[in-house]
Amino acid sequence: MKISGKIIMLAIPKNQFDEEELFETRAVLESAGARTIVLSKTGQEAGGMKKTRFKPDGMIVDWNKQAGVTGKYDAVLVIGGKGSEKFLWDDPILPQILTDHYRAGKIAGAIGLSVAVLARAALLGGEASGPDYAPFLKELAGSGTVRTDRAVTCCGKVVSASGGEASREFAETIVDLLLADG
Repeated sequence: MKISGKIIMLAIPKNQFDEEELFETRAVLESAGARTIVLSKTGQEAGGMKKTRFKPDGMIVDWNKQAGVTGKYDAVLVIGGKGSEKFLWDDPILPQILTDHYRAGKIAGAIGLSVAVLARAALLGGEASGPDYAPFLKELAGSGTVRTDRAVTCCGKVVSASGGEASREFAETIVDLLLADG
């Protein structure tokens, strides 16, 4: 297992999460040996865009109270989907968690519409991957960032991905960064 012992937090919208973004990303990370902890705003069963039901491990507000987690996660990733704009963009805690981990030298990442959360946390600069969607582009512009057509963009320890089709590459990029950290 390449990244055995690494713990990664995945934040999802409480509804309308993107199944491909969550399940593919999680599968790649776990097959590489990482432990993943999935959190949402409520911690209640969430509905995906394709009607899949998923029970997260807990609530975002309790990010630092998860069993077996002491200190910081090795990476904090934000999963998108149609519900991201409604349930995550304005989340008051998530940008703080991302910024806190990034300042501690950890990895911050987001995929699909949730890349806007990285913008709101002021962690993007220059270019970022993400969907071609007007409200999303406005969020990027507000942080001085332009959208690139690349599936995945990595700037230091900040990773952005365009959406579900980039889930595997997104997760593999996270694995590579964790390997580089040792």
